[in-house]
Amino acid sequence: MGEIKVYTLDEVVDLLHVTKRSVYTYIKEGKLKAVKIGKYWRVTQENLEDFLSKGTKSTTASYRVKPDGGAEQ
Repeated sequence: MGEIKVYTLDEVVDLLHVTKRSVYTYIKEGKLKAVKIGKYWRVTQENLEDFLSKGTKSTTASYRVKPDGGAEQ
């Protein structure tokens, strides 16, 4: 089985340039799939890429998560 890249919410905030509250809202609304491990939320690279490909209602640009953890348009 291959290695799974997992992001903390702080990493997702940095990658997407949004607030932590926005990330929690995306999770609550089911737009961004995340799992809670103990008391911390985690987002897999696959789920982050899926979220980025679908975007939000106000998003028109599309981004892809690069293997080094950055995002590109």
